[in-house]
Amino acid sequence: MAFLQNTFSGNPLERVSDRRNDPDWIAEQEENPHAMALALWEGRPLIEEHADGPRLVWLSMPHAMDLTRDRRAFLGLWKDAPVFAVEFEGAADPAAGPVMGLGAFHEMRAAAALLPGHEAAMAGAAKSLFDWRRRHGFCAACGTETRDSGGGWRRACPACRAEHFPRVDPVVIMLPTFEGRCLLGRQASWPAGRMSALAGFLEPGESIEEACAREVEEEAGLEVTAVRYHSSQPWPFPSQLMIGLICGVSHDRAAPDQTELEAVAWLTREEARAVLAGTHAEVLAPPPIAIARTLLQAWVDAED
Repeated sequence: MAFLQNTFSGNPLERVSDRRNDPDWIAEQEENPHAMALALWEGRPLIEEHADGPRLVWLSMPHAMDLTRDRRAFLGLWKDAPVFAVEFEGAADPAAGPVMGLGAFHEMRAAAALLPGHEAAMAGAAKSLFDWRRRHGFCAACGTETRDSGGGWRRACPACRAEHFPRVDPVVIMLPTFEGRCLLGRQASWPAGRMSALAGFLEPGESIEEACAREVEEEAGLEVTAVRYHSSQPWPFPSQLMIGLICGVSHDRAAPDQTELEAVAWLTREEARAVLAGTHAEVLAPPPIAIARTLLQAWVDAED
């Protein structure tokens, strides 16, 4: 089945999650002569230049394990070859040391704009996994230091036997529309002119539609009358799932809350096309890797 693939989606790996809990099987994959590993430094993937553009650097497993023996995770199988990720930590750039001459580490947002989609997806998944592990070194139940297990996908407490698994935080991100116009909002911390879709985290006991309605009312003072799902996007900053929506509202008297948003703007389709083309005099479009841009393009292209 074909899906719309936003940036960081389209991971080609077979996750084989049913095999991760077998340490002997994981050890066999590490010893597989075809096994390879991508490398991260503090969430930044190692990238090299190829004739056909930037690509991830792939290390052999013996090399990767020598470099970062206790910071690795099994990502899955790619054409039957085991794929791992390893991570360097600390302030010193490993490209000036252990991996000198192999490439350069790039901040993940910049890397996603450079890499082919499937490589950005693998790197993003690895970043989210390592971010989770870094934040869950101690048991939330009893405070004991946890141990890595499950190929890097589980933290086990040796004291109370609790098991901890990677978390994904769901976020609704929506484009409000009213009578042939769409609404964009702006946060004060963004670059001058940047505007984007409205967004917010789902809360416990809340449906996607309810979260959409609450966030739009809180941020822009608008009542949502209809919600339509468009697509989703893994967002590894640190580990979110962006749920892309287009929603109708009851009126156009939008008022930014001055906490989340400092300004809002209604755009016609012609104005939105100019924003996407980079020719609008005042509004700067969301970055190409963001699902907000996908939503804006989808609305512009719609016939209704």
